Amino acid sequence: MPKPLIEARPGAIEIDPARTALIIIDMQRDFLEPGGFGETLGNDVGLLAAAIGPCGRVLEAARRAGLAVIHTREGHRPDLSDAPPAKIERGAPAMRIGDLGPMGRILVRGEPGHEIIPALAPAPGEPVVDKPGKGAFYQTDLELMLHNRGIEALLVCGVTTEVCVHTTVREANDRGFRCIVVGDACGSYFPEFHEAGLRMIAAQGGIFGWVTDAAAVVRALEAVETD
Repeated sequence: MPKPLIEARPGAIEIDPARTALIIIDMQRDFLEPGGFGETLGNDVGLLAAAIGPCGRVLEAARRAGLAVIHTREGHRPDLSDAPPAKIERGAPAMRIGDLGPMGRILVRGEPGHEIIPALAPAPGEPVVDKPGKGAFYQTDLELMLHNRGIEALLVCGVTTEVCVHTTVREANDRGFRCIVVGDACGSYFPEFHEAGLRMIAAQGGIFGWVTDAAAVVRALEAVETD
């Protein structure tokens, strides 16, 4: 069976669906909705909304094609024992990590704001990796999960492009995974950082990976469905 080819920068990349996973990073209410951690830092959370539709289209295509799907969430233990003081001290003094906000305690596991937005809710059987930091490999079992499934390539979506997405891609690259970042399925509070972050990934012949868009991924995965 021919392997699907995804058009991308710096060049098209062939994937094996059985050895490819879709990683959706931190599409949480705390980052995408008013009253969460993203807004307490002074950001316009509405800027991330553009990534929801493309992310959803890639997610549905990945499910139909039988790819492994893994979601991540950034957040901390209720006692904040895994939250460094330097991180807690960011943001407005009255609305920091652990403080009570409109969606419960900010960036705390188990609170409403920590949950993934309903439009991208995990399906039964799709693992959710809870991480205390920006990278999805730091202090998590993600690498073990990927190796146990024989995964060698990652389709990466989520927020924010230059922070949690970029950190995860760099971690994955150092561990030998091929990363294909779906640019329009990622988002940032700073459009200029989003564009620069994508350029950095594909620069120098793909120093960290490849950059594509949702339409190209869906086309490639639809070929798997019809084979």
